[in-house]
Order: sequence, then structure tokens, then C-alpha cells
Amino acid sequence: MSDSVPRMPTSAAVARVSLVRPSLSNAPHIAGSRSARPAKARVSVPATREASPFIKWVGGKGKLLAQLLPLLPPGAELMRHVEPFAGGAAMFFARRPSRAMLCDVNPALVDTYLAVRDEVGEVIAALEPLAQKHEAANGTYYEVRERYNARRGLTRAQRAAMFVYLNKTCFNGLHRVNRKGEFNVPEGRYKNPRILDHDTLRAASAALQGCEIVNQGFEQLLGTAKPGDFVYLDPPYEPVSRTSNFTSYAEEGFAQRDQERLRDVYAELDRRGCKLMLSNSDVPFIRGLYAKWRIDLVAAPRAVSCDARGRGLVSEVVVRNY
Repeated sequence: MSDSVPRMPTSAAVARVSLVRPSLSNAPHIAGSRSARPAKARVSVPATREASPFIKWVGGKGKLLAQLLPLLPPGAELMRHVEPFAGGAAMFFARRPSRAMLCDVNPALVDTYLAVRDEVGEVIAALEPLAQKHEAANGTYYEVRERYNARRGLTRAQRAAMFVYLNKTCFNGLHRVNRKGEFNVPEGRYKNPRILDHDTLRAASAALQGCEIVNQGFEQLLGTAKPGDFVYLDPPYEPVSRTSNFTSYAEEGFAQRDQERLRDVYAELDRRGCKLMLSNSDVPFIRGLYAKWRIDLVAAPRAVSCDARGRGLVSEVVVRNY
């Protein structure tokens, strides 16, 4: 895999650049509002199932964990784990930290995490008929999408179940909303999508017990992050081309001015004494923003494309202050 990684161009704007080579043997095995207080109740989960993301997410880090986990700071297991861009939360589920805060600006995503944490049985019960109907009848996807966007008469668990259903059956797991905040991704072409996975949902629920889950933007992190926290920032990526801009996770999108604001937050958290790791695309603009910190490269598969010829391995930057 490492032989396919594009080499970092020589540039005075890039400091201490190194290439992270994928190695499963080096990856540590670490087991174990909408602002909402951590739930106290524990959920019974089969001991054989480890927690993992229960939704697909563009830019999810599941396939990069073997490269990212070795880059954690020494003593990370003792630090509070904070993610201001939760997304699929692959890093969180892999680490199972004892203290954690997951944040996201997407209220529907946050509500889904809260529902899975606090009422996973109800979510599963609401998801079962959706999965069964999807197998039995064409047109189910657009019917569910219309009901989901209408928002009327739905419990939090029902809406979370619809979120999971749409995520599993839409095009490439993409979450995109229009200016009205309505989910507008078309149906994907899947023969047998696995819509309901009881064990994965229950394992995720167990992992989320005690985790603070908050609907907030990344700048609000300045009011909650503390010295000694480990903060993993995985924002919408800077596009590498005009056709790769999949940053509409919320109505506002994520422009270069937002990347600059994020860099300012990174600098302030650095001064505050937080341990920071940030992922983004390997483009000159991002390298320039973070030139004063350590930059590593990882090899990432990318597949948000209708054309398979546009898929493959690309390099991404990992910025650290340690």
C-alpha cells in the first residue's frame, strides 16, 4: 500500500513531513445540546462483538485505523477523547475511551447517536419493519425519505431508525441536505444492503454509555476543551479537485474560510495544552495552513465517485502538535 502513496512535494511551507506506512501489527489494541449528559444505564451486549461504526460516512476512518492509531500521543488512554466532527466516529469506537465527548454540527446525526445510546431497543424495533419493507417493495427508499424530511409525528427512536435506513441505502452513504435542511441524496444501487445489524447497534450503544454527545460547531470546542484532552479533528476535507467537493454535511457547507477558522482553533487548543491530531486532504492550501506543526502522510482509499476510474489510493495529511 505504501508504494502507491504519492510523494510529498518538497516545499518550505511543510515542516517535519513523514510517511506513515500501514501496519496492522503496530496498531495498538485498546479495549475497553442539543447537549446531553452521559447516560448512566448500561446496555447488555454480546461479549464477542467489538464496537464499530453503525453508519457509513464519507471520509470515515475505519480503513485508516491501522495507520492512525500508532500516531496517538503517549498516554492517550488516560486522556479525555474529544471529537468535534463525530461523523461515523471510527476512532472513538476503536479506542473505547473511558472519558469522551462526541460533537457534530449535524443535529440529525447527534440525535441518532443519542437515540442509539439511550434507547437502542426502540431504534432496532423501528428499523426492523423498514428493512423488511425495503426487501419486499420498490419505492420504499423515497417513501421513507419523504416521511423523514416531513418530521411530523416521529419519536426520536423512529427518526434515528430512518436516519440509519437512509444511510445504509442511499448513494455511497453520503449525507447531504438542501437549503431547507432536507436530506436529498438519491437511492444507491445495492442488491442486498445490510440495513439492520442488531449486534453492531447494541455494541455501539454500550460503547456510547458515559459519552457526552453534543450538537455544536467546532469553534464552540474552545469553551469545553481542557489542557490534557486528546482532540481528534476530522473536518470536511478541502477538495482536491472541482469535482470532489462533498462537504455539504450541513446547510452551510465548509469553505476555505472555515478551514482557516479551524486552523485558528487548532492553534488556540495547542496553546491551551491539548494533544491534537487533525486529518485533511493533501493539498497545498492545507499544508500551508498547518506548516508550523508536524505533518505526516497516510494512504487512504477514496470512493465517492460514480466512475470507478476515479477511485483508488490518495495521500492525506495528519497534523499533530506532539
